[in-house]
Amino acid sequence: MFKNYYLIALLILSVAFVSCSDDDVPPEENEEEVINEVTLTFTPTGGGDDVVATYVDADGEGTGNPVLTDIELTAGVSYELNITMANTLESPAEDITEEVEAEGDEHQLFFSWSNDVFSSPSGSGNIGSNGTVNYNDQDNNGNPIGLSTTWTAAQTAGSGEFRVVLKHQPDIKSTTSTSSDGETDVDITWTININ
Repeated sequence: MFKNYYLIALLILSVAFVSCSDDDVPPEENEEEVINEVTLTFTPTGGGDDVVATYVDADGEGTGNPVLTDIELTAGVSYELNITMANTLESPAEDITEEVEAEGDEHQLFFSWSNDVFSSPSGSGNIGSNGTVNYNDQDNNGNPIGLSTTWTAAQTAGSGEFRVVLKHQPDIKSTTSTSSDGETDVDITWTININ
């Protein structure tokens, strides 16, 4: 009789031990950021007024359409582009730029453009291709982030599109990471005019 109680107690303890193992803990998810405002600030490297273009999605995932302002650059002028991002649906608003910078080894901004609107960098960008971008900032591993970049507008007037994609690439960002790797946090296309 004592043997049966001993076996039952042992069985209950082993079930309890197995049910408390680490295998039952769900993996921590890296939740996608809510980014409903993006600001592009083009600062002329030779001095002059900033050119600011914005993307605002006032209701986030709601039914309202985002509002974008066009990028208006001057032909032949070089600019430093700084990008800021926020979640203004929170109170207080959350500065996503700081998080992207702090987690630079997990994030990268990619760019593409049309109609030769830039003389530097040349080509059409690094979204879906192997074009170059003039990155000014790097993560701890020396890989680009893209919150700060340098651009020179084409010498002649024209219009096209300018696309910015923020990828979240935890544990996969490297020197060979592309715009196809990771999750997309931002994918916005502006109209760009060279005057």
